[in-house]
Amino acid sequence: MDKIKERLQALRAEADNAVGRAEEAEAKNKKYEQTLLEKDQEITSLQHKISVLDSDLEKAEQKLADLKSAQEDGEQSRTANEGLQRKIQLLEEELDAADKNLKDAMDKLRQVDVKAEHFERQVTRLEQERDQWEKKYEEAQEKYRASKAELDELVSSMEGL
Repeated sequence: MDKIKERLQALRAEADNAVGRAEEAEAKNKKYEQTLLEKDQEITSLQHKISVLDSDLEKAEQKLADLKSAQEDGEQSRTANEGLQRKIQLLEEELDAADKNLKDAMDKLRQVDVKAEHFERQVTRLEQERDQWEKKYEEAQEKYRASKAELDELVSSMEGL
């Protein structure tokens, strides 16, 4: 009888531990899902920045093309020409800065993609672990039920004596 009680207590403790580990795994899974959602939002934000930078780049290229065309058409005076050249230089610097920003954004996007893939693999691994823990929990529950039924049967047979 004492052995059965000890076994029952051991099974209960094992079941409680399994439940705790399952809850911990679920909490980690939620944390990773939240991190993944944040990374998805960061990707969306970076993609928006890329589209804005692309638009700025196109505008800058159009301004550069317009200024170069104006330079070819209207070399009326040296002062006007120098002013246009300064504007072109500024636009080229803006274009270089926009290109650099675009490259940085693309690098960040690639890094975010790599991180997202890494987190997806972690989420998959954690889901597999969770599934294993759930299976172990179900097996422990089944063992517990069987032991309880055995104990109940033993108790009823002892009462019959």
